[in-house]
Amino acid sequence: MNEKLDDTLAGIEARIKYRFANPELLQEALTHRTYVNEAGGKDNQRLEFFGDAVLDFLLSDLLLRRFPESREGELTKMRAALVDEVSLGRIAADLDLGASLRLGRGEEKGGGRHKRSLLADAFEALLAALYLDGGIEAARRVVHKLFEPLLDSPDMLCGRDAKTELQEQARTLRRELPRYQLKEASGPDHDRRFTVEVYLGEDLMGEGVGRTKKEAEQDAARAATLLLKGAR
Repeated sequence: MNEKLDDTLAGIEARIKYRFANPELLQEALTHRTYVNEAGGKDNQRLEFFGDAVLDFLLSDLLLRRFPESREGELTKMRAALVDEVSLGRIAADLDLGASLRLGRGEEKGGGRHKRSLLADAFEALLAALYLDGGIEAARRVVHKLFEPLLDSPDMLCGRDAKTELQEQARTLRRELPRYQLKEASGPDHDRRFTVEVYLGEDLMGEGVGRTKKEAEQDAARAATLLLKGAR
């Protein structure tokens, strides 16, 4: 490997806080098939295939531990939100994987370094390389570091039942259960708007609005959960 490539790979290692014993695995993870078509070698498709399975396993483990009372459907929705192309592409961009990809000339000219699909594939290949080089615990540490912050985002709360999330947090942090109260119902029958407040004890924790009382309660629960987590 040349000096420039060595520096590029070292930058990725620094960002994931892991040093590869076999840097050729990392290089393979960042090699697109268009590069191999022109220069030979191994592309990252096999690693991408394996990395997809590794990521599903580690995220399933993380979600089970983080949300022990969630049902299968909720966990499936959350995992799907975490592994979609948008989420993986964003994580790959934060790691600056695009700058490190080895691409064919056509893909390079076509803006391949910024294509979300290529970045998502490269991240999965990187995770497989990490697993093969350092084992499951090395891969687990990186997955937890990169994905745990996403579990606290409002978008992620939308991916599961927000009332269940609030109930878990309230019981853990306040030893109380949420109480929902209809504040207002307005608008004509074909366009009703409900406003719901949620309390813990006597404390107003959030307010939500929706076309149904159920939607408004979910909206209020999301607001209360974010308030609770911010108060930790």
